[in-house]
Amino acid sequence: MSESTLDQVAAALGAAASVLFITGAGMSADSGLPTYRGIGGLYNRDTEEGMPIEVALSGEVFRTRPEITWRYLHELRAAAAGAEPNEGHRVLARLEQRLPRVCVLTQNVDGFHVRAGSRNVIAIHGRGGTLICTSCEWRTQGSEGQELPALPRCPDCGSVARPEVVLFGEWLPPAALETYRTEMALGFDLVISVGTTSVFPYIAAPVLIGAEEGAGTVEINPDDTEVSHAVRWRLRMGAAEALVALEERLGPG
Repeated sequence: MSESTLDQVAAALGAAASVLFITGAGMSADSGLPTYRGIGGLYNRDTEEGMPIEVALSGEVFRTRPEITWRYLHELRAAAAGAEPNEGHRVLARLEQRLPRVCVLTQNVDGFHVRAGSRNVIAIHGRGGTLICTSCEWRTQGSEGQELPALPRCPDCGSVARPEVVLFGEWLPPAALETYRTEMALGFDLVISVGTTSVFPYIAAPVLIGAEEGAGTVEINPDDTEVSHAVRWRLRMGAAEALVALEERLGPG
């Protein structure tokens, strides 16, 4: 990675009227949360039950054997215990205040972007801090620090509870999907993919469409991904390191 690439991306960022940041697990890696794919990723192993962890964390398995899904949801919760937003999250929040239009499309369910101060956030996979009942209208927020039983149940009706997140094979949240479509229709001058392998079509699409339509496209990721071939600039760096370097090059806001 050359310093000139950082300079070029910073110049494009400073000149942009509208920027989309697409964030994945690599965005929260500096907060101590595990990444999901790549070397040492959470999904690069099978579960104790002999199934890929993506199957264990699927809607189908949750419907039939919720105790299996919850076993690995607890593992994710334990990994996130005590974690806080990192400087990369805070950089994006400051850029939202500085640039005319900034949107964050995140696959992460940790809520760190909002906690860091970002407001225009599309949590396309939901937010893990909210528990909901699978049968009634019961819900509770701020469950991150709570100690939960192995199979949490609704205190009102006794049905199994779940975090308000998208499990594998489930539909995306309608409200988040509608916001996604609205923002995409407006378009962006600059699309920056940060810490995601972009394996989901709706995550890769903004980068690929941006490249086709002549927008600036950037990827911040140490590894090759599904969109690496399409971007104009590649920064083979960690998320927080790259974002801090870009903000420094922008100078005082």
